[in-house]
Amino acid sequence: MEEKFNKISAVKIDNTDEKIINELIENAKTPLRTLAKKLNISFVTVMNRIKRLEALGVIENYTAKINYDKLGYGVSVVIDVRISKGKLFELENKIAKSNNVYIVYDTTGDFDAVIIGKFKSTASMDHFLKSIQKYPFVERTHTKLVLNTIKESPIKLQ
Repeated sequence: MEEKFNKISAVKIDNTDEKIINELIENAKTPLRTLAKKLNISFVTVMNRIKRLEALGVIENYTAKINYDKLGYGVSVVIDVRISKGKLFELENKIAKSNNVYIVYDTTGDFDAVIIGKFKSTASMDHFLKSIQKYPFVERTHTKLVLNTIKESPIKLQ
């Protein structure tokens, strides 16, 4: 089966779009009128720009930033996975379905994928790790326990 890759082409945006995006990164619930006043542009301009950015796929979703530690998810791990025999995307997609998986990256280097997960206990992390190690075509994993999170946030545009 032939894998299909997403081609991503850069969307052209201007300084006003960047300012709108950065404000939404800071607080996606900011009322459009407040945003317009802060950026010194009209409400209609803000509304049209956001609609355009959504249509272009630049803005994909609006979400809350959750403090997982306060909800008991105090165990964060980075798991490197080596996958054999051309089953990379199949296994990455399977792993991505886990509720504890925060991020799945397809990478270069000694490992094929990087998984970032959040767990309530080392026992639940261990159970997850042992379950993915049983998947066919998983050759090896390398797990790193995150001791402290220094930064975990969207990047602002420059």
